[in-house]
Amino acid sequence: MDTVIQILRAIGVIFLVLMTFNLLIVVHEWGHFLAARWRGLQVDRFQIWFGKPIWKKTVNGVQYGLGSIPAGGFVALPQMAPMESIEGQNVNEDGEEEEPRELPPISPLDKIIVAFAGPLFSFMLAVCFAVVVSFVGKPTNEASSTTVLGVISPKGPAGKSELKVGDKILTIEGQKVDRFLGMINSVQWGIASSTSNPIVIEVDRPGEGVKTIAIDMPTDKEKATAEKKKNKAWWKSFVERPELRKIGIGPQTTAVIMALADPGPGLEAGLKPGDIVEKINGKQIATLSDIFNTEKANPEKAVTYSIIRGKNKEKLEVTVVPRLPLEPSDAKKPHSGIFWDGAGIRTMVYPGIFEQVANSLMMMKNTLGAIVTPKSEVSVSHLSGPVGIMGLYYDLFSMKDGWRLVLWFSVIMNVNLAVLNMLPFPVLDGGHIMMAFFEWVSRKPMKFRVLEMIQTAFVILLLGFMAFVTMKDVGDRVRGKGEEATLRFGPKQGDSPKATENK
Repeated sequence: MDTVIQILRAIGVIFLVLMTFNLLIVVHEWGHFLAARWRGLQVDRFQIWFGKPIWKKTVNGVQYGLGSIPAGGFVALPQMAPMESIEGQNVNEDGEEEEPRELPPISPLDKIIVAFAGPLFSFMLAVCFAVVVSFVGKPTNEASSTTVLGVISPKGPAGKSELKVGDKILTIEGQKVDRFLGMINSVQWGIASSTSNPIVIEVDRPGEGVKTIAIDMPTDKEKATAEKKKNKAWWKSFVERPELRKIGIGPQTTAVIMALADPGPGLEAGLKPGDIVEKINGKQIATLSDIFNTEKANPEKAVTYSIIRGKNKEKLEVTVVPRLPLEPSDAKKPHSGIFWDGAGIRTMVYPGIFEQVANSLMMMKNTLGAIVTPKSEVSVSHLSGPVGIMGLYYDLFSMKDGWRLVLWFSVIMNVNLAVLNMLPFPVLDGGHIMMAFFEWVSRKPMKFRVLEMIQTAFVILLLGFMAFVTMKDVGDRVRGKGEEATLRFGPKQGDSPKATENK
C-alpha cells in the first residue's frame, strides 16, 4: 500500500512540475503571440515544446500544438525569420507540408516589438511570482544566513590552513560576504568563482579579532593526478560536471535531527526527526562538530543527548547506545543511526518584490560573468537545461513547504528566461532584435538565403548545447542515486534501508 501511495504521489508531483514548467513557456510565447496579433503579423502556429506535434488543433487559422521534444516552445511567425530548422515545415490537417506563401513584409519596428514581447512577459510573470512570495513567504535556514564556520574537513584545503571552527568569514578575495549558501555575497559562491591561488579569506575570530588567512588550493598538476587516481570510466566525462572550487568547510548550524535509520539506535532510544540537540553528555553544543568529535572519542559508549522537542520546547534527555551497522558491510565503527540536518533551524522570510527581482538579476550577472572569466572554473558545463530545471522543480515540490520554494524559484527562472532570450544571438529574441536594428539602419532586409543559413547554424549550435547540458543533467540524477549511503542495523535481517523523514 505504501508503494502505491508513493507512486501516486510521484505522479502528482511530476504533473505539478510539468504544469509549472509549461506555464513559464506559455506566458513567454503568449507575449510574442499577442504582440504579433497587435501588429497584424501572420501567425501560423503556437506550439509548446519543439519537434513533431504529438497533439495539434487549428483554431481561427492558428495551429496550436504540443511538441515531442520537451524543451521550450515557439510561435511560428513566417514574416519574422526562417525558422523551419527548429519549428519544422507548416503541416495541414492531413499531415501534408504546405507550400511557402508570399506574405507582405513587416517593418523593423514590428519585428522588435514582437521579439521583445516574449522576454517582457517573462519578466512580468517573475514580478507576479515575486508579489505572491512577498505575501506567503519563503522558507530559509541557518546555513543560508550565517558566515560562521561550523565544520572544517581535515582532508580539504581549509583543514591544512589556519582556519578554525567558530571563525566568522568577512571577505573572500576582498569581496564582502553575508551568507554561507547561494550565489550573492556568499561564502560558497565566493570560493567557487575565485580565480586566485591561494584564496585570501578575512575572518573575525572570537577573542582574537580580524585575521587574514591564505588557503592554498591544489595546482593543476595535483588535480590531474587526483583525477587519474579515481580511475573513472572514459564515458563519465560526458555526463559528469567538473567540480567547482571547494575548500572543505561548512556553516555553523543548530544540531537538528533530520532522519533516523529504522531500525537504529537513535530511533529505538526515542529520538524523533525535528529534535534539537542542545547538549551531549552534559556539554553545550556549539556546532555539529562537537557531536561528531564526542562520538568519535567515545566509539563504543552510550551517549546522552539533551534535546528540545516540538513547539512546546519540551526538554528531554535521551541515551543512545551506538552499534555497528550491518550495512555498509565494511563499517568499522559503531553508529547512532542519526542523520543531521546540515541546514539547521528553518524559518520563514518575506522578501520584497524588488529584492527578489534584483537578486535574480544579480545571479544571472554572477553566472555569466564567471563563465566568461578566463581563469574561472565555472563553465557552461555547470548550466542546466529543461531536464535539470524540471528535476529541481521536482525536488522542491517534494520538500516540506516546497510550493513556497517553487514560487520563489519561479521568480529566478522567469528572470533567467527574459535575460537569456535577450542575448544578441540568432534564434533568440535578442538576435531577432539585433537583425531588425541592422535592417532599420541599412534600410533593407538581410538576404533570405543568408538569414536562413545563419538561423540554421545557430539552431544546430543550440540543439547541440541542449544535448550537452541534458547529458550533464541526467548524469546528476544517475550519480545522485548511486551515491546514496546505505545504513542498516540489526537485529532485523534483510530489511530494506529506510528512514523516518521530518515531514
